[in-house]
Amino acid sequence: MIIIYSAKINQAIQTDLVQSFKEASFYFFSNIEEAEQLLPEAEILITYGEDLQEKQIQSAKQLKWIMVISAGLDQMPFQAIKERGILVTNCRGIHAKPMAEYTIGMMLQVARQSKQLIKNEEQHLWDRTVPMLELNEKCLVILGTGAIGQEIARLAQAFQMQVYGLNTSGKSVSHFDRCVPLSNVAAILSEADYVVNVLPLTEQTNNLLNKDMFLNMKKESVFINIGRGGTVNESDLLTILQQGLIKHAVLDVVSQEPLPPEHELWEMENVTVTPHLSGISSFYQPRAFEIFKQNLEKYLEEDTNESFLNRIDLDQGY
Repeated sequence: MIIIYSAKINQAIQTDLVQSFKEASFYFFSNIEEAEQLLPEAEILITYGEDLQEKQIQSAKQLKWIMVISAGLDQMPFQAIKERGILVTNCRGIHAKPMAEYTIGMMLQVARQSKQLIKNEEQHLWDRTVPMLELNEKCLVILGTGAIGQEIARLAQAFQMQVYGLNTSGKSVSHFDRCVPLSNVAAILSEADYVVNVLPLTEQTNNLLNKDMFLNMKKESVFINIGRGGTVNESDLLTILQQGLIKHAVLDVVSQEPLPPEHELWEMENVTVTPHLSGISSFYQPRAFEIFKQNLEKYLEEDTNESFLNRIDLDQGY
């Protein structure tokens, strides 16, 4: 069995895999271009997903399983994968803790005016009139109630925030005070002091957050996007921010990454831009490969595909 990697993997993890699964032959490459030489013989491919194209799926004649060591799948060539009947799994859930900590940190940054305080410090300015707010009893709306949304909700409860969630069906989810279906997104936005977007990019969510949606939000509300840039109509958001119709936007993801140096979002006082790092953590690869190891054991036992952790519905794309 040939298993190939099209991403840089920690050396300790490589050694552990080779020692743990002696029945498999592991080949480690830095990118998909390097991996192409062995792709026609590979039975399993481990990838970040963003570099995988239809041509590689077509050339991988023996491929039965793709393990995506990220959560986002919007750039995957699903039609070609579906036609071949290839199993796809991902690392859904491993980003929950770092992304939840990032979100709480950013909410505190805005509430406690960290950006202004740092500027004042640099100017040696002692100004005690900078307004300070609490998260306590504020309303947090989380768009997406999966593992990441649940962890954000759990931490927010420690601040005694009122936490509402939005998902496809409106079903109740742990750590949320109330959940509503996607069809009620406009109504729930109107109640929010903080809106955190964790939605995946699908046909249903593409440009979901447009001007009409932002106009439902309070003027003092804060929008945080850690999901996908394509779920937001960036032009509409820019207009809303320029007109001061919401208080602040924290953008860890944008439609074009990296964000061009000349983009006006960089210069706006009511915007915080970070370079898509909310999910980065020293625990990232160890957590990802723990999922892979569990699934590889199932695969070697010829277990049914349905029992695999984080199996992706190829029709839904998540």
